[in-house]
Amino acid sequence: MNRWYGKLLGAIAGALLFRANPLFGAVVGLLLGHAFDADWFRLRERDNPYAELGLTREASDAEIDQAYRRLMSQYHPDKVAGAAPELREQAEKRARAINAAYDRIRALRRR
Repeated sequence: MNRWYGKLLGAIAGALLFRANPLFGAVVGLLLGHAFDADWFRLRERDNPYAELGLTREASDAEIDQAYRRLMSQYHPDKVAGAAPELREQAEKRARAINAAYDRIRALRRR
């Protein structure tokens, strides 16, 4: 991602907020703007269980179950039992992430 507007807005806001030393404020604002442009403060995808299953929060229970079954049939470690150890490890990690996301959605929807 090559965004620039966070740096610009941060530098301007910093210079305006630190009127005693606008250069210092501009540098601080530029650094904060860079952090926002680089998505350092964004919600991580792993924190969004719906994104892990390729769904939105408005998905129905049936859609969630269908996506879970589809992904697990695709990434289940038993499907790659005879493959290279690296592929088995990747499949196990992906299956764990899918299971964790499904469990998290189920827990959120029970409330």
